[in-house]
Amino acid sequence: MKRFILTACLLGVLGTSAPASDDLADFLGGFRGKKLEKAIEKAEQHPLGNEKNPIRVNMPEGQRAYLRRLRCSDGKAPSYQREGSIGAGPFGSIVDVYIVDCGEALPGKVSVYLDMYHPEHEENRPVSTFTIER
Repeated sequence: MKRFILTACLLGVLGTSAPASDDLADFLGGFRGKKLEKAIEKAEQHPLGNEKNPIRVNMPEGQRAYLRRLRCSDGKAPSYQREGSIGAGPFGSIVDVYIVDCGEALPGKVSVYLDMYHPEHEENRPVSTFTIER
């Protein structure tokens, strides 16, 4: 996120505009095309939502939208809080970690990793031990 803010500030100073959202991943870093496809194939060998296979979403709004759709074992929505960024992930862009908390319900409190630089992807699979509203 710091990189995004810094880039936005620099663009403001230089008087240029940011690219269209379709080009956001290229603008901020990250893999595209065949390189992204190979990275996804490799990441799919790991559980969805961990640091080796972060959930691909579109910007912070996509992170929050995905997390709001998760349901704990009792059918209720978990609370969540962003812990920060962990650096570049398997798709070549910055990954954020959220603490997702179901309280007394399973799975309890877990870390969920999300990569917000995928404007063309909407994940419909739940993180293990959760369900997801569609």
